[in-house]
Amino acid sequence: MTTAEVIDLIKDAGYGMLATIEDGKPRNRPMMPHLDDDGNMLLAVLGHSRTIAQIKANPHVEFCFVDRKMNFARISGKASISDDPEKKEKVWNYVPMLRQYFTALDDPNFVLLEINTESVEAMTPRQQKPDVLSLKS
Repeated sequence: MTTAEVIDLIKDAGYGMLATIEDGKPRNRPMMPHLDDDGNMLLAVLGHSRTIAQIKANPHVEFCFVDRKMNFARISGKASISDDPEKKEKVWNYVPMLRQYFTALDDPNFVLLEINTESVEAMTPRQQKPDVLSLKS
């Protein structure tokens, strides 16, 4: 798969599974990230979310996206909390579902996570092994 195909997969899937580590065990949850122009993933979490504590303890995360044809992309990176108001607004505008969880951009429960993507493994069912690529320009 090419980088452009992976970007299309992320956008078409709409959501993926974010994996963190807690007590040495993987923890997955569905999330709706926004892929920014720098190849990083932005996502909103609740301020009291266990995800925040897990990332503070171990910032290494992985996102997995799968489409109906069983094409998949696994994106690894390091997550951190971001206070950037422009990035927060991007997520707010691109992920309308957030309005179910937060009252406004300045909702104190709205915490922005930024995943600095490091590597991508992507594969179609026709491949024997995944392609390794980057979302960075």
